[in-house]
Amino acid sequence: MVERNKTFQVVTHCIMILLCLMCVLPFILLIMSSLADEDWLIMNGYSFLPAKLSLDAYRYLLVDSTSIVRGYMISIFVTVVGACISLVMTTLMAYPLSRKDLPGRYFFSFFIFFTMLFNGGLVPSYIMWTQTFHIKNTVFALLVPNLLMGAFYVIMMRTYFSSNIPDAVIEAARIDGAGEMRILLTIVLPMSLPIIATLALLTGLGYWNDWLNGLYYVQNDKLYSIQVLLNRMLMDVQFLMSSTNTAAVGHQQMGPLPSTGIKMAVAVLGALPALIIYPFFQKYFVKGITIGAVKG
Repeated sequence: MVERNKTFQVVTHCIMILLCLMCVLPFILLIMSSLADEDWLIMNGYSFLPAKLSLDAYRYLLVDSTSIVRGYMISIFVTVVGACISLVMTTLMAYPLSRKDLPGRYFFSFFIFFTMLFNGGLVPSYIMWTQTFHIKNTVFALLVPNLLMGAFYVIMMRTYFSSNIPDAVIEAARIDGAGEMRILLTIVLPMSLPIIATLALLTGLGYWNDWLNGLYYVQNDKLYSIQVLLNRMLMDVQFLMSSTNTAAVGHQQMGPLPSTGIKMAVAVLGALPALIIYPFFQKYFVKGITIGAVKG
């Protein structure tokens, strides 16, 4: 029995190490490719250990960093504001649904679940947001469509409330004279930090990585988030030259534009903040996913 358990642990650890390497190695390859010399990269392809290194791609990006900095600022603003508003709306929707004494509880739960299966489609949504709400070329175009509140997050938080907030605690607070809002703010939310941190991370990543809203609703380059800027550069590196003075300065100082290296470098710049923030949420993220996944 002991030998069988030890073998199982070894196999499990090997599988987990393999999965971790599958997650980490692509990003390491991305970083090394962004540091590789353009000519060497074209001749030899991507490599974990390029024979010739160069910072030309990052120099081109930072010669005129106005667009990059602006993209970061817009992404940070949209991510923070969008995640906060989304958490508030999700909490205010999930808490009543978790209460067994709510009239029509199952109807509203089904209504929310139904939106996960069907939606109006891209064209009706575009017409609604642009012609009815007039959010085109505004910062609201990056905040509201498709991201502000998700049915999956509501169900996830409702499940956490139902499974991990004892009814006896809520009843005791009611006996002491606490109203529903006070119960939510002083009892339920402090006991729900894991699911709040989990949804904050998931929602924040959704906002940070989103580029579709910018593609559909934003044509003003001053409102491009870092991901929209990244997407434009990946589609056509000439966008970088048309939006900055990189072309004139770059050709004078460093020669031809390192297009492949720039694509890799911009991808690194786009993903780096999320990788830096994730370790601070890891403990709550794992706990929230594990407990919130229990169906109740």
